[in-house]
Amino acid sequence: MTTQRRAPSGQGPSRRPGSSRVRTTGSTRVQTRTRARPAPTRRTVNVGTNPAKRTAAPRPRALTGRATVLIVVFVALALAYTYPLRVYLAQKSQIAQMEADQAAQRQLITKDQQELAKWKDPEYLRAQARQRLSYVLPGEIPLLVINDPDGAARESGTQPAAAPADRWYDTLWNSVEAADMESAN
Repeated sequence: MTTQRRAPSGQGPSRRPGSSRVRTTGSTRVQTRTRARPAPTRRTVNVGTNPAKRTAAPRPRALTGRATVLIVVFVALALAYTYPLRVYLAQKSQIAQMEADQAAQRQLITKDQQELAKWKDPEYLRAQARQRLSYVLPGEIPLLVINDPDGAARESGTQPAAAPADRWYDTLWNSVEAADMESAN
């Protein structure tokens, strides 16, 4: 038995026109001659005959079963992770808000501690008592200034200040009402 070499494409040896081949069948040896192929010719148009029938090649499937299962798994995973991700992001924003509130409270506490330290100083306490409660030291004469323009005008014998002039739109509306009253009479 003879072994033949195969081409890299997996095909048997190539045949050349006019070559012969020896084939053994059992105990007899048969020699076959291969025919030479005719040279390729130009195709002609079928004039007057029925046109050649086109055959449709099978279309490859758009999605294979594996691809469909893989897509379904990815969609299921995406849906499974959306709710925990939303909760995680909401909690992160709550934490950031609480940290900002805490920082604001710390600033308020520091400000209040500084104010408390001022009130522990006796000089600041005296100054606040004089300003807010009108306290005076022994031997001082208190002088209070009261802002009362009408009372001051009465005491000086002059007329009180005139009322402020009407606003322009009040004057306009009053003239419209007066014109309406005249037309009604």
